[in-house]
Amino acid sequence: MALLTRIRGPRDLDRLTPEQLDELAGEIRTFLVEAVSKTGGHLGPNLGVVELTIALHRVFDSPADKVLFDTGHQSYVHKLLTGRQDFSKLRAKGGLSGYPSRAESEHDVIENSHASTVLGWADGLAKANEVRGRDDHVVAVIGDGALTGGMAWEALNNIAAAKDRPLVIVVNDNERSYSPTIGGLANHLATLRTTDGYERFLARGKDVLNRTPVVGKPLYETLHGAKKGLKDFIAPQGMFEDLGLKYVGPIDGHDIAAVESALQRAKRFGGPVLVHCLTEKGRGYQPARQDEADQFHAVGVIHPDTGLPVKSSGADWTSVFSDEMVKLGREREDIVAITAAMMRPVGLHAFAQEFPDRVYDVGIAEQHGAVSAAGLATGGLHPVFAVYATFLNRAFDQLLMDVALHRCGVTFVLDRAGVTGSDGASHNGMWDMSVLQCVPGLRLAAPRDADQVRAQLREAVEVEDAPTVVRYSKGAVGPAVPAVRRVGGMDVLREPATGAAADVLVVSVGALAPMCLEVADLLDKQGITATVVDPRWVKPVDESLPPLAEQHRVVVTVEDNSRAGGVGSAVAQALRDAGVDVPLRDFGIPERFLEHGSRKEIMAEIGLTAPDIARQVTGLVAKLDGRFDAERAEVARD
Repeated sequence: MALLTRIRGPRDLDRLTPEQLDELAGEIRTFLVEAVSKTGGHLGPNLGVVELTIALHRVFDSPADKVLFDTGHQSYVHKLLTGRQDFSKLRAKGGLSGYPSRAESEHDVIENSHASTVLGWADGLAKANEVRGRDDHVVAVIGDGALTGGMAWEALNNIAAAKDRPLVIVVNDNERSYSPTIGGLANHLATLRTTDGYERFLARGKDVLNRTPVVGKPLYETLHGAKKGLKDFIAPQGMFEDLGLKYVGPIDGHDIAAVESALQRAKRFGGPVLVHCLTEKGRGYQPARQDEADQFHAVGVIHPDTGLPVKSSGADWTSVFSDEMVKLGREREDIVAITAAMMRPVGLHAFAQEFPDRVYDVGIAEQHGAVSAAGLATGGLHPVFAVYATFLNRAFDQLLMDVALHRCGVTFVLDRAGVTGSDGASHNGMWDMSVLQCVPGLRLAAPRDADQVRAQLREAVEVEDAPTVVRYSKGAVGPAVPAVRRVGGMDVLREPATGAAADVLVVSVGALAPMCLEVADLLDKQGITATVVDPRWVKPVDESLPPLAEQHRVVVTVEDNSRAGGVGSAVAQALRDAGVDVPLRDFGIPERFLEHGSRKEIMAEIGLTAPDIARQVTGLVAKLDGRFDAERAEVARD
């Protein structure tokens, strides 16, 4: 790592020779494989942008020039070139974020790791430069996968309207997001990849025509000014140029000199320019290149030589859903599936393999996916839209106004709900149970174990007149949590052996059931009895809950969702509406963005652990006892 260790900032790249730049690229790839294999992270995307990132930092002067990354999972090379070379705690508490982070460096601008937003950021920054009379540059790096998102095209519409406002768009085209990019845009980019460029055609023709007497030069000038029809015949870049964007490319994204040359031309142009770079995801690491699923888009801890996991994990929530979806597909021909460019991560790959004509990948376009689901439901099918919980935020309006308003039977399956940890603030699925509370008619299930995932998914797809939601956690699924009995639609997981009324009713949401049972055990040691119930369907609040709550002295709700407007708030409202005046304490995620770290560390940090909850509930019961004793003494004095 002789060269890499000498890089403390982008300007250190300026003094390297072309040969040294190639050597540096090799060192960076070696570093990434060795470092990320120990911590896990986004390996494949970063191996693919090494030369591209080097060229960006040689041509542009960050942080004066703003270099923006869409999603940002491909920013590891950027971190290395801006002085951050300690990857020992990557994505762990106290270590580097897996995405750009303003707290880490002045070179990082955007922290949001949701796709297709970078062009909107770039448009705004370029406008700010114009208003304030600044001449620094704005560069937006976006993948071909992120270009399938509608927000990207909304931004392009605005960017192209200002012909003299400098802005450089770099399309990192590796034909993939997680999996191969799909759709009309993907086909267009594929055509550009496989067609000789118009400029190269002219360059070859110029040499010939300039040697042709009399007519040579006029003919070349005629060709150079040819209309779009000829250009589209030779290199169909017209889609971008029709928008008003100067198009440069395609460029070999692994040729530093070629990328630098293209970026320099774009930098001098003085208006919006799109530079199309072809890259290979997983470049230089054979296990990644051979991985057909996603070319090591994101990996856990792996052996650096083989790329194989160091340890195998047990069954996870996603695989349970995946297996059940296949079974449902076999039983019901009307079941179809939707994914937003994440077929394998959300567990729909097995369904797609068995029912290829009944699965739709809409690209990174959650809004479109939700509306399309409404159309599928109206057409007589039952769509299951599987998406990360954090990404459902992007389709809220469509879920509300297109699915719910029209009473469409669509099932949304939310993966990675609750605290996810290592991917940081934007990937925690901590808002879904809050934002969905206000959707009329929607029904929301939070399974506590694998058996309940299967059962509640089946219950969800039986609903044909309203949207249903099934949400579950990230990672390994624990053992089954049996119910003692059922009250209404709720499962009672624990109650006092005597059958007498308990002091505390613990309302357990989803995967937190084992922790809630632990809370009951700790309370029992303090002489406080507890009933633990799993509502199963947390929206609407079960009608049996208020009467059950009335039999207890305290109600406690525990959820891995924001406390603001979450299940606890809904339960409190249901108790008020029923005239049940029982003290309620809600435990959940505080209303703030959470730093990256392990799920266990974050849960401890926010006080969402059994000892923390039991301690607070014990104090609450003690206060109630003291109040009741004081009231009895007051009555005695009277």
